[in-house]
Amino acid sequence: MGSHTYDAIVIGAGHNGLCLAAYLQRAGMSTAIIERRHEEGGGVNTEEPVMSGFRHNMHAQFMEFFDIMPMIQDFGLEDLGLRTVVPEAQAGIAFADGRPPVILHRPDLLDRTHANIARYSKADADMYVELKQRGARFQEILAVGLYNPPGATGSAGLGGLEGRMMIVESAFGDLGLTGHFALKTPKMIIDEMFETPELRALMYRVCVEFGLPLDTAFTGSEFLTFLMWTTANWKLVMGGTHSLAKAMTQACYREGVDLIENCQVERVIVEDGRAVGVVGRGVEYRANKLVASNADVRTTLIDLVGEEHLSPLWVKRAKDFRYGPSHVLATPMFCLYEPPDYKSARWDPEINKTFYTVVGNDGPEDMARYIRDAYTDLIPKPAAGTWVNTLWDRSQAPKGRHSATGWYFFPIASSQSDEQWAEVRATYNERFLETWREFAPNMTPDNVIAHKLYTPEQMERKNMMREGDFSHGEFVPDQQGVNRPFPEASNYLTEIEGLYLCGSSAYPGGGVHAACGYNAYKKIAADFGLPSPIGPGRSY
Repeated sequence: MGSHTYDAIVIGAGHNGLCLAAYLQRAGMSTAIIERRHEEGGGVNTEEPVMSGFRHNMHAQFMEFFDIMPMIQDFGLEDLGLRTVVPEAQAGIAFADGRPPVILHRPDLLDRTHANIARYSKADADMYVELKQRGARFQEILAVGLYNPPGATGSAGLGGLEGRMMIVESAFGDLGLTGHFALKTPKMIIDEMFETPELRALMYRVCVEFGLPLDTAFTGSEFLTFLMWTTANWKLVMGGTHSLAKAMTQACYREGVDLIENCQVERVIVEDGRAVGVVGRGVEYRANKLVASNADVRTTLIDLVGEEHLSPLWVKRAKDFRYGPSHVLATPMFCLYEPPDYKSARWDPEINKTFYTVVGNDGPEDMARYIRDAYTDLIPKPAAGTWVNTLWDRSQAPKGRHSATGWYFFPIASSQSDEQWAEVRATYNERFLETWREFAPNMTPDNVIAHKLYTPEQMERKNMMREGDFSHGEFVPDQQGVNRPFPEASNYLTEIEGLYLCGSSAYPGGGVHAACGYNAYKKIAADFGLPSPIGPGRSY
């Protein structure tokens, strides 16, 4: 057996692992990343799985954290090829009967959002714009909370229920939103704040798409602050999201990180209660100081460390950690001659050039049923959130063609057999295309060159997303904040000395923010006396 020695070893080159490794190497720790696949990025990947020349983001799509993500600034990722564009029309919902679409624009174009919503209700237009403007004021507070370990000084403001209630009362009390709104579900708040069914339907979808399960109580403050800040503040990565992974990888190379690909970690080496390395592909990689895992918490502790090295409490905690049903998606991919032309465009042609377009749900009850079906092990009726990135980035399809992708909400991977998932892949896209034609008549078979569907059990196998859950763990109060992944492991350090968590099972969870890796570095820096990562002009 060969031997290679580093100060630090990071298991997995997802974007959080890349982030942590870059900061560790810059701080003077010789660092290696051990990656099971042939490329870095995890769910931040772009491929050509249907036809050559047609590029599809296989998972991550909308970049809502780029304005605050420390690594972009600290490692000059824009100088390493990261390019973005912010479409004017950000999110929209079209309708089969051709009634006016609801379209949400980027923050500097709220007057257009107001005019669009006012077709249905001036009161709703006023309320949305007011909530959006107030949500923007939370950017610094939320950034501090996101890019600090839970409970750290300056990050605890939204952590406790009392603090959340106080924030809601002080920031929104004059709108009639008293502290008890923090106890409500997102759906309750949407229903109470907006009278227009069409707007409610869109907000339901945006809510769950970007982090908040619709019917989870005690998350009302997150809707009013976090979601109203991030909504319609999304960037498109030119060339596909893999360009972010590529830039992060180049930053690691520039710092001197050793990236070892095509090497699945088989186990974490534990000696005298301390993590001292890993074994992958028959090779022992030793770590003088630490091992950090970008894998989910159950994989890390049960599969890689082993129960024999853990206390009964930690074994139970790891086994009880829940995956899904939130954040379990399937990715449909379509190669097109023309982009969709919606019936609703006769009222507002911007729906044909909206970054994220909801198709297949005509109202809030319909949308809620779709979401709840997926959360209860049922394959929902065909509907999707869709995007056609080639409207802004022509490199993602051959000349004169378009690449369309989307997200279906689906149940967890284990809810269906392999045969059932195969049947879904064989039939569901065709069923959705029938629905899509009701909304956009040009989406005929003649317009669709080819298509393919990527399902949750495939995500589990390919990207190590247990149950197809891209957040590596359900987003609910008992698995969030200081409870993520569980209270004893909420500070990124495990009970195995020198073994840290840096993936999405750790706080703050899923999303392309790299906060799990960044915060893990902060904890490691405190433990080993390394330099602070806080850059000039930044409070976090």
